[in-house]
Amino acid sequence: MRTTIGYTIESIGYVVGAQGLVSFASQTFFGTEWGWLHKIVDLPSAAYLGIVALGLALIVGGVKTRKEPRRQTAA
Repeated sequence: MRTTIGYTIESIGYVVGAQGLVSFASQTFFGTEWGWLHKIVDLPSAAYLGIVALGLALIVGGVKTRKEPRRQTAA
């Protein structure tokens, strides 16, 4: 079960991080709105970097939540 939860949290982290990065880049460099995150919240450009950090934290949390494979000992 922990494996499934870890992969799910990690997958959500990739989506959230990518959307934060796209929103930051579009506002900062192009002055437009890309992605879907701006439809949910209206944040300044620098706040989207916090969304990227949240995505990275979810990825790290998902990786750490996964079970390690059982090691077979030589008998």
